[in-house]
Amino acid sequence: MTNSQDFTPEQKRYLEGYVSGVQASRVSKRLPPIAGTADPVQTARPSPASNPAAATGPDAVHIRAQDRVLDAGGKLVAEETAKREEHPFDMYARMKRAAREEAFPKGGDVFRWKFHGLFYVAPAQNAFMCRMRIPNGILSAWQFRGVADLAERCGGGYADVTTRANLQIREIDAAHGIEVIETLQALGLTPRGSGADNIRNVTGSPLAGIDPIELIDTRPLASEWHYHILNDRSLYGLPRKFNVAFDGGGRLAVLEETNDIGFQAVRVPAGASTAVEPGVWFRLALGGITGHRDLARDTGIVLRPGECTEVADAIVRVFIDHGDRTNRTKARLKYLLDAWGFEKFMGEVETRLGRTLLRLPLDACAPRPPVDRLGHIGVHAQAQDGLSYIGVVLPVGRVTAAQMQALADVAERLGDGDIRLTVWQNLLLSGIPDARIGEAQAAIEAAGLDWRASSVRAGLVACTGSAGCRFAASDTKQHARAIADHLDGCLALDTPINIHLTGCHNSCAQHYIGDIGLLGARVAVDEDGEETVEGYHVFIGGGYANDAALGREFRRDVKAEDVPELIERMLRVYLAQRADPAETFQQFSARFDIQHFQTLVDSERR
Repeated sequence: MTNSQDFTPEQKRYLEGYVSGVQASRVSKRLPPIAGTADPVQTARPSPASNPAAATGPDAVHIRAQDRVLDAGGKLVAEETAKREEHPFDMYARMKRAAREEAFPKGGDVFRWKFHGLFYVAPAQNAFMCRMRIPNGILSAWQFRGVADLAERCGGGYADVTTRANLQIREIDAAHGIEVIETLQALGLTPRGSGADNIRNVTGSPLAGIDPIELIDTRPLASEWHYHILNDRSLYGLPRKFNVAFDGGGRLAVLEETNDIGFQAVRVPAGASTAVEPGVWFRLALGGITGHRDLARDTGIVLRPGECTEVADAIVRVFIDHGDRTNRTKARLKYLLDAWGFEKFMGEVETRLGRTLLRLPLDACAPRPPVDRLGHIGVHAQAQDGLSYIGVVLPVGRVTAAQMQALADVAERLGDGDIRLTVWQNLLLSGIPDARIGEAQAAIEAAGLDWRASSVRAGLVACTGSAGCRFAASDTKQHARAIADHLDGCLALDTPINIHLTGCHNSCAQHYIGDIGLLGARVAVDEDGEETVEGYHVFIGGGYANDAALGREFRRDVKAEDVPELIERMLRVYLAQRADPAETFQQFSARFDIQHFQTLVDSERR
């Protein structure tokens, strides 16, 4: 009789993938799994979710939602079938065995492993990327040191700061995936649910608690939501990913309008409303997803800070029950809102809550002060007398392990011990006595980093790109550096400018909200279109916070090598023809239709 010892590790992995595919096919047709198939190669026993009739516990809400799709004659997408066949949190033993065998996941397991924060990013890299959860983007210096050690020992010796104020480690080999997960947990961090169909890292104001003009400290709110997710398995396995952000109404933007749920702190003045008492409230915005050309829209609802987690939970659960599980491109909250309308959707949320939420016209709230577009770079006074924070420039979000150690040392020796990550892919060192600012600046420079940046480099955002992501069409980080080098060498820009480079339509770098946004593309260089090079589609006029807007397409299929010179001409036209130095690029470009602006740019020559 054949047993598992008769198979080589490679044969076991092949058979596991084959059996997984057969089981997935049967589950998608609501057939029971084939009994006994797991034993010969010791594959995991399918979870109760593979038998809908037996579904109980926290996963049952997702199984019932899938059942409604099947009962209506729909077909689940492959990712839904993978979750139905085996919940990703029931496969940890298999993951540990794969690590011992130095094997990367295959088939549906590539998707399932993302629930644990491990992304197999082949063919871009034959390696894992591990993404963390860092609520509000703030961690302690000793945790930052631990991540640096981990990146050095198990990864590529560096970390990337993401556009969700988060950290990623790359170039992790198959043997070290589990070690990374467990070491992060020992550090008080976790990668759990940071990928796939889950609620992603919660963002909040990076200056929370130290901002001289903030309305509310977002740290307790972000932390409450973070732990609420971590401790409720029913909040994993959504129709697709879900983003939540808290804006405290302070100096720096959080980009909450790009999230599925945006909580926007506002002040209600005395006498503004008879229904709402004066004070700080949160306005509720829903449906942001810039990759699908939509910003979160105001619902008219205002919430007390203590209501946010409960209301967010109810919103997510309506999405769990009614989000699209048949089409991945439509499986986001935006599309449910488009189908139902906000009134019906919030009516369902209120039914779940068992009460009606308060509504308040936007004009009854005090206006939000303008954000400081350069407030994440350089030295700035805190709310606390005699203390300042320093915004450190990280070139396109990348920082080496050695630099991380040096920054942790500055935070512990000269600051309050916090590392504050921002959505602009850099970090802040806070709580530094004014008398020691010069010492901190010198230490930052000694680490090979800087606290100063040109207008271009301060607003430069780039996703991972083709060097580390299989979806990307262009090497965004490399091209971002080339753009900055070119522009800094030929222009003296005296105003903030945001240039966002994203490698694919997922828009991780949120190209639609940049003054200038670049979307990766393959550009044909021969008549037949068979030979292509890396390039971009170019967008202009995006914005955020008080100037929130989606960029307009300016030009398609620009070769990457031609992009720096094109942007130079765009900015020269702006500098020469703006109404006055206070007119932003967004305001300037909005004065022209696309064809006219193209003509102006084409006529500009060095």
